[in-house]
Amino acid sequence: MADRINVALLGSKFMGRAHSNAWSQVGKFFDVDPSPTLHTVVARNTAELATFARNWGWQHSTTDWHQAVTSGEVGLVDVATPNDVHAEAAIAALEAGKHVACEKPLAGTLADAEAMATAATQSPGRTFVWFNYRRVPAIAFAHRMVASGVLGRIYHVRAVYLQSWGGPDTPLLWRFQGDVAGSGAHGDLNAHIIDAVRFVTGEEIVSVEGAIEHTFIEERALIEGAGASAGDAKGRSTVDDTVMFLARMSGGGVASFEATRLATGYHNANRFEIHGERGALRFNMERMNELGVYVIDGEGSTQGWTTIDVTRGDDGHPYASAWWPPSHAVGYEHTFVNQAADILTVIGGGEPAVPLPDFTDALQTQRIMQAAIDSAREHTPVAIAKPRVTRD
Repeated sequence: MADRINVALLGSKFMGRAHSNAWSQVGKFFDVDPSPTLHTVVARNTAELATFARNWGWQHSTTDWHQAVTSGEVGLVDVATPNDVHAEAAIAALEAGKHVACEKPLAGTLADAEAMATAATQSPGRTFVWFNYRRVPAIAFAHRMVASGVLGRIYHVRAVYLQSWGGPDTPLLWRFQGDVAGSGAHGDLNAHIIDAVRFVTGEEIVSVEGAIEHTFIEERALIEGAGASAGDAKGRSTVDDTVMFLARMSGGGVASFEATRLATGYHNANRFEIHGERGALRFNMERMNELGVYVIDGEGSTQGWTTIDVTRGDDGHPYASAWWPPSHAVGYEHTFVNQAADILTVIGGGEPAVPLPDFTDALQTQRIMQAAIDSAREHTPVAIAKPRVTRD
């Protein structure tokens, strides 16, 4: 019988639901050791907390996050809170010797991210960051293809993450408050595509050559209960609505990145294209079970883009064998279950299906994000420091 590990989850909103589903489903689809027990969920809203715990199967609920993350009964702490409190909770958990899984971006600020990565080197606990798109089978397969040399030398990368929910009628949620979120579309969306590009290409981003940071909607309606009735008064948005930047890769290629929550017509267009000397790849999250591949071989008259249906576990498509028969599509929620499986595998001493980001890895993404903001504000190229934090 597999060992068990008690999980404490901090957060009960969008990511709290996604993570709760992952921990409750992972043992039903993957052979994991240890197996997770949904032990304690932590949230601030006491009126909603008991219902959330009951609906998702958490054994205990509390508003005392510190007690939960330091409890002797808890082995894994899962931080799914707004960005400004990632560091305090994660560091406390690491100091208590816990394994810690944290939502992305690693923190609201680079200073917090650096403190978290340093704390991780001084703790026996393992760390993980929920860059869940690495666990999309098509993206994981793209990672393997590039590692095998299919593309050869990489020349160009284009990555965009386009959403449209942040229009003028969207109120002043925490994601539009700089002291809570740290940034807007940049930390919410660019963080994902920066990580995806680093993951798939196996290369680092070594400099940001130029960037634009812009806020289109400077005031938003206050939310009822936050000092005004809904629509009664407005507050200032203190984050970006879009950030675009150009970068250089460690292999000599160049890259462009764009994130926005004002791309009318797109709801979740997380897309990238990678062009190399011998081929190319393209991916679009809105068609997440597909991977576009172009390989230079054979007769020119028959060359062209091929669309791979990445749902065939028997053919080596990552994670697919845990789910459904070929062409029975997986969805967004499955990426979290896939990551939960890899987290538990690593805690148990095994190897993940594809590399998992830890705090040191996620810190490098945070450095790139900061370099883009510095470049935008100072109108100058910014070199990016190499990772220096190492585990004791």
